[in-house]
Amino acid sequence: MKNLLIIGGSYFLGRVFVEEVLERGEYAPYVLNRGNIPLRKEGAREIVCDRHDEAGLRRLVPDLEWEAVVDFCAYVPGDVAVTVSVLAERKPAQYIYVSTASVYEKTLTIPVTEDAVKLSGPQPELGAFADYAYNKWMTEVELERRCGEVSIAFTNIRPAFIYGKYNYAPRERWFFDKILRNETIFLPEGYGALFSMVSVWDTARIIHGCIGNKKAMNDSFNGSAEELISYGRLAEVLEEVSGKKLEIEYIPVHEIIERRIPLPFPLDEHLVYSGEKVKTVMDFAYTAFLDGMSLTYRYYPKDVK
Repeated sequence: MKNLLIIGGSYFLGRVFVEEVLERGEYAPYVLNRGNIPLRKEGAREIVCDRHDEAGLRRLVPDLEWEAVVDFCAYVPGDVAVTVSVLAERKPAQYIYVSTASVYEKTLTIPVTEDAVKLSGPQPELGAFADYAYNKWMTEVELERRCGEVSIAFTNIRPAFIYGKYNYAPRERWFFDKILRNETIFLPEGYGALFSMVSVWDTARIIHGCIGNKKAMNDSFNGSAEELISYGRLAEVLEEVSGKKLEIEYIPVHEIIERRIPLPFPLDEHLVYSGEKVKTVMDFAYTAFLDGMSLTYRYYPKDVK
């Protein structure tokens, strides 16, 4: 059985990916992280080490033939610089990096495809998250450079807004909590923004489908389902999956901002990405939003206080 080295992999997308790998049984997964959130999945071997500890990585990562490295938790260029340096000695065939669809500059041309213009600097308007997307893009650039130096193929995966099982981000869970508490949900009035989403299961399948796939090597792919989501469509789906009539009040965008209502998706700016390119490298179909959210709601804990 071929070996996979998974960096991160203990929660949300990484955890679902490990489950996908174990279910398919094609690869032996080795999961490397700091051990703060133990995986404890039968069949997955865990390696406890900080990815920045170069000496520790050289000592603890087994000297095996690696089919691929799948990296879920690189956020700055230095993260991949260390791992590529260490893993170059073990010659993995491919380094798959989970980036983000936020690496693109703002544009009026939608859907955004993989060759769109990338960020040229941080985004101060995002406050505490000003550096996030730019650093992810710079990490992609660093990965391509480092992999080229040691003859390792790279693949970048750029998901849109991910939802699904184990999601720790306050996206769909923010709405689920409101529903379970029977609280009023305030949404922007009018047509509002359109945005792209992708289920965590689809994203895990995309990553899996890129492993060893010659068509996926030295290239980048968005992960984005076809359906365009608005807050209005989201409300419809939430009512259907929960079986409840929601208490919704539509208010102006400026009032949402003034009242600091923490809605998780864009209020007045379209964030629409094309996920078509990934279909050219594998036999792939995205999960319908209603189906994905129904599954997500079934997994969500219902003991919210």
